Amino acid sequence: MLTPGQIRPAISMALESLEIPGLQAERGQVSDNYVLPDGRRVITYTDRFNVFNQPVGQVPYKGQVLNQLTNWWFEHTADILPNHVIDVPDPNVTIALTANPLPVAVVVRGFISGITPASLWKQYEQGKRRIYGIDFPDELRKNQELEHPIVTAASKEFGRAHDHPLTHEEVIKNGVHPALWERIQEMALKLFLRGRQLCILADLILVDSKYEFGLDLNGDLVLIDELHTPDSSRFWRADTYDELFEAGEEPENFDKEFVRLWYQAQGFADKDTLPPLSDDMIITISQRYQRVFELLAGRPFMPASYPAHKRIMVALHYAHVVG
Repeated sequence: MLTPGQIRPAISMALESLEIPGLQAERGQVSDNYVLPDGRRVITYTDRFNVFNQPVGQVPYKGQVLNQLTNWWFEHTADILPNHVIDVPDPNVTIALTANPLPVAVVVRGFISGITPASLWKQYEQGKRRIYGIDFPDELRKNQELEHPIVTAASKEFGRAHDHPLTHEEVIKNGVHPALWERIQEMALKLFLRGRQLCILADLILVDSKYEFGLDLNGDLVLIDELHTPDSSRFWRADTYDELFEAGEEPENFDKEFVRLWYQAQGFADKDTLPPLSDDMIITISQRYQRVFELLAGRPFMPASYPAHKRIMVALHYAHVVG
């Protein structure tokens, strides 16, 4: 893990976006996507950081962590479900096969937690006891482990500020075939349980995780997007969870939740505009992301060079993406 002194000079050089001449970018919250004439997709994980679906700055090495950790997980879950990866030519870049994304995002949840509108705890705290079509008992506490992991779904309609919760029946009404939906749930649970097994070896708890699925050109189900990253999942330190939970305190986390909690504590959770991250917060985020990579991958984080644009373009040249 890099020191603050090593991270600070990179703040001004963090990767905000990537332009590939001759190709039109599809920009998501954290990645820039390009579809090549041959159908391959170039996914560049930038350093953009969002909180409550609002951009608040760039965090050096965040994109590298997301890309490399996702591909580490892909290697360790390929026996469960194929993924879309063809090549990883650069620490920030994945070249993927064409897949048609399904119109639902899936989250497997092992605990009742979270402060975003779609989270279990936020809805439970508001008095709801039937959430995502699932009944919950009274007297649950924030960050309490559920009796067993549950699969929840949300729509991915363009333009929504937040994912819209769906029941299983609504998923099918939205056009997902019942047999396909059953397989998606089965695969999501298997991926989550594999994630839990590997996390506990790193003294981490995989609390919940978002999964994205698509259909390849043959109509087969494939895993796409990120997998078990600090952006798509919550990770808690395992050996202090019980003590902190009993004390009513927040677990030690290695994801973006601590940033959400900070903005909430400052009264910004429901604001239309958030103040940008301070340099000190940027450094803390970068270190936490690097640390979760090191804990899971079992090796030191090796930072790629900044500025990143020239390095990435050279890698894309050798990958025969650009001339």
